[in-house]
Amino acid sequence: MNPSREYILNKIRALRQEVVEAPIIPEFEVAEDLVSTFKISSAANKGEVIDREAFVALLESGQYPRIYSTAKGFESYTNITVPQDPHEFSDLSLAVVEGQFGVAENGAIWLDEENLEFRILPFITEHLVILLDKKKLVGNMHQAYAKIGNTKSGFGLFTAGPSKTADIEQSLVIGAHGAKSLKIVMI
Repeated sequence: MNPSREYILNKIRALRQEVVEAPIIPEFEVAEDLVSTFKISSAANKGEVIDREAFVALLESGQYPRIYSTAKGFESYTNITVPQDPHEFSDLSLAVVEGQFGVAENGAIWLDEENLEFRILPFITEHLVILLDKKKLVGNMHQAYAKIGNTKSGFGLFTAGPSKTADIEQSLVIGAHGAKSLKIVMI
């Protein structure tokens, strides 16, 4: 073993620090009506919660020339050939994915590789639709992280609303780094 490494490790082993208890995390208040709270939070993030009928009308409107859907029951709306290279999604009009669960307090939705065939989908598409089971809402981020727990995942993210920034000349720009719109279909 390297002598300087051994010297450092011995110094660390010699340290005597008092044991400090971890702080107790309080129970945070959770809204009674998770669905209403989630809708209000989503609207504050510039997202839009729509129902199934409005979603189907949107898909059939013809306003999205290139659609890719991984959502169960809506795969038939995919009208492009799935590319070998995800960069070929660069002109994708609409991506439709399923969210694992939503967070009422801030309108965030957890997506991980279980429902994202391509990690790039929420970022490269022009518009994003996430299907979300209203029974899979949690009240706050503490509950969300407890739900994620120690699950094995190579990739996961919370998303809340379309991409936006106010860094460009102090003006709010929607779609700066990703989707220009986010619609959530509560099922």
